[in-house]
Amino acid sequence: MQEIKEIVISEFSDFNDVGELIIVVIRLLLAAILGGLLGLEREQRGKPAGIRTHMLVCMGAALFIFIPEQAGISDSEMSRVIQGVIAGIGFLCAGTIITRKDEQATSGLTTAAGIWLTAAIGVAVGLGREQTAVLCTLLAWMVLYVVPFFSRPISKKKASHSGHDEDSSDV
Repeated sequence: MQEIKEIVISEFSDFNDVGELIIVVIRLLLAAILGGLLGLEREQRGKPAGIRTHMLVCMGAALFIFIPEQAGISDSEMSRVIQGVIAGIGFLCAGTIITRKDEQATSGLTTAAGIWLTAAIGVAVGLGREQTAVLCTLLAWMVLYVVPFFSRPISKKKASHSGHDEDSSDV
C-alpha cells in the first residue's frame, strides 16, 4: 500500500516548489481573464464563440506552450509546438466562418480572427510574456469595442446603398 501511495504522490508532483505552482496559477488565470475579456464582446453581440470559448482557447494555448517550456524543450522544438497550436486553432476558426451561397455573403470572420488572436495571446502568456499579452488584449479590445463606433456610420451608409445588412460579415 505504501508503494502505491508513493507512486500516486510522485505522479502528481509536477511542481518543484511553491514558486513554480504560483507561476502556473498566474499564467493560467491571466490567460483565462484575457481570453474572457475578448470573448465578452462576442458574447454581448450574441455570437456563438463567446466568453467560455475564448477563455478555453487562451488557456489551452498557454498550456500547450507552458508545459513543453517547463520540460525544457529546445527553441526549435518550441517552434514546432507553436506551429501546431496555430494549425489547430486554424481548424477551430474555420468552423466559425460560414459562406451563404444564397446571399453570397460570408460571416464569422471577426469571430475567427478573435479566436486566432486569443490563441496568440495565450501563446504569449505561456511563454511568460505577460506584458505583451496584456497590451495585445487592450489593443484587441479597442478594435472590438471602439472601432465599431467609427465604422458603423460607414457600414450603414454602404448598406443603404447596396441593400445589405451591415453585420452580415460579422459572426
